[in-house]
Amino acid sequence: MAHAVSPATHGHTVETNTGLDNRKLLMWLFLASDCLFFGSFIATYMLYRDRNVQGPLAKDLYDIPFTSVSSFVLLMSSLTMVLALAAIQRADMRALRIWLLATSLLGLTFLAGQAFEFTHFWESGLTLERNLFGTSFFVLTGFHGAHVAVGVVILLSLFDASLRGKLTPDDSLAVELGGLYWHFVDIVWIVIFTLVYLIEPQ
Repeated sequence: MAHAVSPATHGHTVETNTGLDNRKLLMWLFLASDCLFFGSFIATYMLYRDRNVQGPLAKDLYDIPFTSVSSFVLLMSSLTMVLALAAIQRADMRALRIWLLATSLLGLTFLAGQAFEFTHFWESGLTLERNLFGTSFFVLTGFHGAHVAVGVVILLSLFDASLRGKLTPDDSLAVELGGLYWHFVDIVWIVIFTLVYLIEPQ
């Protein structure tokens, strides 16, 4: 009689038929669905940013050098996230905490820059209700900023768990999943920065 084959288990790891852990598969599915949200917001921004009957407009407000620095900070956080994952995989918990904290601080720095930019735009007369550019811009970049904030919370939670001894080298998948989310947020920002800030409106 043939025996039913159960999913392979390794500690708390349960693999699917694809060979991926269930949690990793769910993360990839979540990120794929999130791509649709960002894609729709980006398309809406590109469609409406030039259809304004009153200012201020993008060309009146954007400070490309400032936003470039903020973008560089966020991209550097991907490097520190890679170093955090490498640290836990070699069981170096001290280095893990250092890189998790560094990634969190870089993310917070980016958020501070975005808050400063939003405040400047608001004081210059650009609000959600002012024109189509303001509505689509604040929704798109605000949605991304919310994702960065969630990522910072995840990283700080991992940092706290490592301090309390609840995150061990056997739990490296948790850091890997946090890294997948963080890299996704960074990649999305590259797209947003290129399309929203660098492509000059007509």
